[in-house]
Amino acid sequence: MKVTEFNYNLPDELIAQTPLAKRDESRLMVLNRKTKKIEHKVFKDIIDYLKPGDCLVRNNTKVIPARLYGKKETGANIEFLLLKQMEEDTWETIVRPGNKLHIGTKVNFGNGLLQATILDVLPGGTRKVKFYYEGIFNEILDRIGLMPLPPYIHKELKERDRYQTVYAKYEGSAAAPTAGLHFTNELLEKIKNKGIEIANVTLHVGIGTFRPVKEEVVEEHIMHEEHYSILRGRCRKDK
Repeated sequence: MKVTEFNYNLPDELIAQTPLAKRDESRLMVLNRKTKKIEHKVFKDIIDYLKPGDCLVRNNTKVIPARLYGKKETGANIEFLLLKQMEEDTWETIVRPGNKLHIGTKVNFGNGLLQATILDVLPGGTRKVKFYYEGIFNEILDRIGLMPLPPYIHKELKERDRYQTVYAKYEGSAAAPTAGLHFTNELLEKIKNKGIEIANVTLHVGIGTFRPVKEEVVEEHIMHEEHYSILRGRCRKDK
């Protein structure tokens, strides 16, 4: 299957830049696979397509404020995107501009609140980075880090929680599992009351969501590994 088969026109004015006041009033497109009929609904209508006994599986990963802006010792502006914690205070990181960040380069964030040193260049161009700081790393990220919004979102996100699902629990994602952003606690409660089971998996979204498919044939594209955890026995199997 060729990548060009996925091409379609999406006008910029149809790409929402800010979230709706009510999550579950976002648009929902429904495709009937048997009749090929397409319907345009509101997201909260999803409950009409779920039946008692169904199992809804959701990803309870939580996004960290993983985008950092800092400066080299020379004063050059640098951008980091934290992908995965490799060891204590050591992360796999996307860096920009990569040609200015060689092994041994030091970067300063938040006027000295956080420092970093490039330890290694990893396959795919990411960097192994060691961070130095005083205090608690996650608290520092909360102070100086930004949410890693998709590249098609150009407006600043005023409320960080709007880039988290309402059921986000375990920190580790470099991006949100966006399909779940439209659920509300009230909608999930109605789904439970209808007799639909809800199960959780944890899959931390990584570099794969930021990297374009460069191969002409989709099957030749190498997917980046992501950390996941599955709890067994939450949804019944069909008899």
